[in-house]
Amino acid sequence: MNPLARSLEELLPVGASNERWFSILLRTALVISTVCGAFLLPFFGLVMALIGSLICIFMAVIVPSLCFLKIASKKATHLQVFVSITIVVLGVVSAFLGTYSSISEIVSNYSSH
Repeated sequence: MNPLARSLEELLPVGASNERWFSILLRTALVISTVCGAFLLPFFGLVMALIGSLICIFMAVIVPSLCFLKIASKKATHLQVFVSITIVVLGVVSAFLGTYSSISEIVSNYSSH
């Protein structure tokens, strides 16, 4: 929420964005809108699980290993390359299984309603 709130505050005129009460009001509105979105979206938890299993695995596990391989490919030892490739493979498998599990839960809940 903080990056979104800061981005919105930067778009405002200087006088309004410096007010403390306006910052509190903006952040409160963002939290309330998120809660309303969670109540209105029928399978919010399942959608968040899908996003987490797909995007978070890539950003936290796969991308750092691939970046290491790209940056230090000539300086890395064989063990480091092997471990990085193993992490990427396990990350892809985990992302696939998590995404499959999340989609199957969404489908099973959607078909039962």
